[in-house]
Amino acid sequence: MSTSHGSCHCGRIRFEVDGAPAGVMACNCSICQRKGALMWFVPREQLRLLTPEADSSVYRFNKHVIQHRFCPVCGIHPYGEGTDPKGQTMAAVNVRCLEDVDLAALPVTAFDGRAL
Repeated sequence: MSTSHGSCHCGRIRFEVDGAPAGVMACNCSICQRKGALMWFVPREQLRLLTPEADSSVYRFNKHVIQHRFCPVCGIHPYGEGTDPKGQTMAAVNVRCLEDVDLAALPVTAFDGRAL
């Protein structure tokens, strides 16, 4: 299995993820639309932080079920955490924060987060 590496812009938050994205999701909810994130969902245990979790800040809104992680220095949102409908802990990795990813080659699935 391959490993993908990523970070925020300043490098305060660095991580690695088992695997490589085969596709991503673009959500139109009020925060994702503003961030412009392209999310790749993986089981949380596939995401390993290489820097202390305390180096990130957390933003929660609406139903407070997703922890939107961001860097308090550069403001970049590299990943989020939550649970899927089956109760499995998941990570939503912003593929724009991954190294060496050809974004144009990834199929994008639209998700209507405003409808929730």
